[in-house]
Amino acid sequence: MAASTHTVTNQAPPLVGYDVFAADRALVEAVERHLDPQLLGEARDELTTLGRTTGSAQVQEWGVLANENPPKLRTHDRYGNRVDEVEFHPSWHRLLGKGVSAGLTAAWSRPGGHLRRAAGFIVWTQAEAGHGCPLSMTHAAVPALRTDPALAAEWEPRLTSTVYDQGLRPAAQKAGVLFGMGMTEKQGGSDVRANTTEARPLAEDGTYELTGHKWFCSAPMSDGFLVLAQAPGGLTCFLVPRVLEDGTRNVFRIQRLKDKLGNKSNASSEVEFDGTWARRVGDEGRGVRTIIEMVSATRLDCVLGAASLMRQAVAQAVHHSAHREAFGGKLIDKPLMRNVLADLALESEAATTLAMRLAAAYDDGGEEERAFLRLAVPAAKYWVTKRCTPVAVEALECLGGNGYVEESGMPRLLRESPLNSIWEGAGNVQALDLLRALQREPQALNAFLREVGLARGADHRLDGAIKNLLAELADLDGIEARARRLVERIALVLQGSLLVRYAPPEVADAFCASRLGGDWGSAFGTLPHSLDLATVVERARPVS
Repeated sequence: MAASTHTVTNQAPPLVGYDVFAADRALVEAVERHLDPQLLGEARDELTTLGRTTGSAQVQEWGVLANENPPKLRTHDRYGNRVDEVEFHPSWHRLLGKGVSAGLTAAWSRPGGHLRRAAGFIVWTQAEAGHGCPLSMTHAAVPALRTDPALAAEWEPRLTSTVYDQGLRPAAQKAGVLFGMGMTEKQGGSDVRANTTEARPLAEDGTYELTGHKWFCSAPMSDGFLVLAQAPGGLTCFLVPRVLEDGTRNVFRIQRLKDKLGNKSNASSEVEFDGTWARRVGDEGRGVRTIIEMVSATRLDCVLGAASLMRQAVAQAVHHSAHREAFGGKLIDKPLMRNVLADLALESEAATTLAMRLAAAYDDGGEEERAFLRLAVPAAKYWVTKRCTPVAVEALECLGGNGYVEESGMPRLLRESPLNSIWEGAGNVQALDLLRALQREPQALNAFLREVGLARGADHRLDGAIKNLLAELADLDGIEARARRLVERIALVLQGSLLVRYAPPEVADAFCASRLGGDWGSAFGTLPHSLDLATVVERARPVS
């Protein structure tokens, strides 16, 4: 019998068995702030249930298993018949089923739906981020389909269902469906107007035959896809069902699955169309305009996904530091570690506060809010998603060598962290999209300025940042080369204005001093030492 050589001490317990929603004060306050009071009790109960489920040991294990057992492509059956199926671990289906039943694809069908879904998305995807992709695309397909009332009437009830009905069958026979999207091709990437997939009209009005390929198609086992192809009248949006009404498989040839940096649980594929049946969505030649609402919704989900990942990374770092002792005391009480944790917490809270403000604007739906979103969504997509990776890296470092080990879960967060910046248009695409809004839609800038103007006079550093931004906007010559700087400033001013209005004074003060006032270094942990950092850290601590 081997002798015991040591007793395990000074190790942080796993962050498990807690309410992920209630532990996130910034998120709870955002829900209370933006949601109709008549809906608040029901929403709070739903989110609390989801938060406890997310923080449970069982669901955390599902997330681990879904990533340790990535999907497998099966192109043919044992007899040589082409089947083009992707097999997922049972944990993937459990996670996806819980996400659907929690209403993460049902925002369009209930009051306050976007805000409630956004909060649920931030909570639930902290368990596992990969299955958020089909949840996001299914949610985002609704506004694109609404350009064709007949298609919307047929498909929207299925898309917004809270029943996860897995397996490939005709959509009419299913209690709920999932949707994907196919836009990019090898030769064009984000330049979708360079697409070469052809759409040939068939005898039945509105139906076509597609021939071509898609370079990135995530969640290929979904029930339907919105894709772009070149029709006789130009680039057009189409609905491609995986299974036709008579039960036969549509031609949807999965060539291979992508071997990605992260997002391992989710299948991303290359697909070929060869006589693939499709229905037109919207008019010929208006494909980008038709699908743009779907893109906008998925871009907001990129912001939500980044905010979710940052929150989980910060929660892990603060939790570890609250239990780990070094040099005679808890790490969380050491001034330098406290500075690092507070800096990370600021980034996370600013991301969550901005993301939830955008979700509230979707629920409002008025002309002013739509104009605000036109500028705020690309700015948030650019900035929040770019802040995700440095937050993940620094949070991992807070755990030291333990954070570099797979069992900690931090490496999975790190590998996932660049994804939302790349998907649905990388940084330059977002910056250029914002420039187009500035140049073509003056009402968008007016709405943004009215929003940030609500906080003017509350903090001199914010006032100075707004003034500098206005000077930058007054000179648009050569603006493309400095577009990233402009978008960054727009995002930071917007975050600052929201925190000044809504966050505790300690949080707003620290954000404005560092992000807007310039009293900040080039790495996390360089906040002014005179700030009330202990209060900022305690606010981020995952205790519920």
